[in-house]
Amino acid sequence: MTKVVVVAPHSDDEVLGAGGTIALFARAGAEITVVTVCAELEPQFAAGDQKMIQEEARRAHELLGVRESIFFDYPTTGVNQVPVSELNGRMQQVMDERGPDVVLLPFPDRHIDHRVVFESAVVATRPFRKGKDIRLTAMYETISETYWNVPGAEPTFSPHWTVDITETIQLKLDAFNEMPSRHAHFPGPRSTEALAGLAQLRGSQASCGHGEAFQLIRTSLAPAELARVLP
Repeated sequence: MTKVVVVAPHSDDEVLGAGGTIALFARAGAEITVVTVCAELEPQFAAGDQKMIQEEARRAHELLGVRESIFFDYPTTGVNQVPVSELNGRMQQVMDERGPDVVLLPFPDRHIDHRVVFESAVVATRPFRKGKDIRLTAMYETISETYWNVPGAEPTFSPHWTVDITETIQLKLDAFNEMPSRHAHFPGPRSTEALAGLAQLRGSQASCGHGEAFQLIRTSLAPAELARVLP
């Protein structure tokens, strides 16, 4: 059985960037774990926000076929103040205990939480010790944040891999609709219209109806293994 770990800085990043791919993996029988690092904690956020948003995430995960939802509960926009050894240690523990074949990470865009979580996850997925068993690691794009980088001064998302999510695009949108607290009215980027439009753009770039794009970090997949590991 293929094991997949998806790392999300916040509840919704995994759906925005990889929801259709997660659903495809689940349909193929993969065991999927989503790790959400940050939470909406008081006093920065209202009392009850953390519980509400995590409940929304669990409903979205259930729709997509996620087997396990893990929440670290570090403060949103404050994870950079968490000791590196602590964050890396918890991330490493997840990877070692789940033993994934595939890991999907956030692209290190303008959001500081995304950058810090990316760096921690890259450390935890190095091809060393148990990390040698990870066959593919890739970055997903998070709508809005990934496009607010400064061209030429920060990393640019340059996808190498497009997953055809035509059969799961509606499931992705349905999962996002389980997260009403994360929505923006169109033309806001976190809207179902914008998500569908991005999926059409990425699909058109790969000659399919709807797509999700990823930038590869590393892979050791042999050609014969592709059908077993990928959705």
